[in-house]
Amino acid sequence: MNHPFEKIFSYQLASRLEETGVYTLTSQERSWLKSMLEHPAAAEALEERTIAKLRECTLDDEMPNLLDGLEEKAGNLEAQTVHPLLAPIRRILRNRQGMKLQCMTKKGKLNPPQPGLPCKLEYSMVKREWYLLWYNSASRSPMNTRLCHIVSVEEARMSRGRYDDMSARAARLLEAPRHEATVEVIKMFNGELTRILHAFSCFDKRVEFDESDQTYRIHLSFTGSESQYVLTKLRFLGKRVRVIEGDYLKWRMRETARKALALYGIEKESPNNGKPSGHEPVSAAGGPLSV
Repeated sequence: MNHPFEKIFSYQLASRLEETGVYTLTSQERSWLKSMLEHPAAAEALEERTIAKLRECTLDDEMPNLLDGLEEKAGNLEAQTVHPLLAPIRRILRNRQGMKLQCMTKKGKLNPPQPGLPCKLEYSMVKREWYLLWYNSASRSPMNTRLCHIVSVEEARMSRGRYDDMSARAARLLEAPRHEATVEVIKMFNGELTRILHAFSCFDKRVEFDESDQTYRIHLSFTGSESQYVLTKLRFLGKRVRVIEGDYLKWRMRETARKALALYGIEKESPNNGKPSGHEPVSAAGGPLSV
């Protein structure tokens, strides 16, 4: 197999390929994929046909093993990233059916089985744990449960009409208020667009290119609980980008700059100067996020 492009840096070309369903892989990415498929956890996380299909991407290449010569020292204890309940929950999600879920409390007390509808599986990179977002049809409330607290899960058959009604109700309850912001790439850093887009890869986004001004603008959409993570990415990118829409993010970035200057004895403005009113994203607990 010939690979005419080792890496595509043109956003226009990459976006056109994405629209046609073509996904490009570099030799390093294929080598990483091959190493991950050889990991013992791959057999637990993926079905056999999925592993076989992914291995087809690496059959025609003679790639160096990126793990040769690498030795991890003083690493944290590796947590179990593949939970045994992932497979049955994913199967229920694919079959578009309900479930019966039995959980236990933090103290180990078993709760009676609850009927519900699975909505989404999420993995927390911070806590390194899996969470199940589901709709409790008995209490008619959205739930967020750690998989380590789930004792058993069984599929509960239901009609397609009832499933559609329940899933629509669950989506309305689970949908968090979203915030919008626009980030502009400083023109001299257009060559680093791939790195910048990678930093925002976990957010819903839309990229706009102004040909007359040769400027890229990234329109972000995120929940209030994700605002702190957006700020982390903005601080990481530094002078490569600037926020042009989104008063709250602008104020937080000014606060970051003010505190950095204060470390060196330079005070530019008071803490509350320019703070937008009524634009504070709230956390999942309902309170405002801290500066």
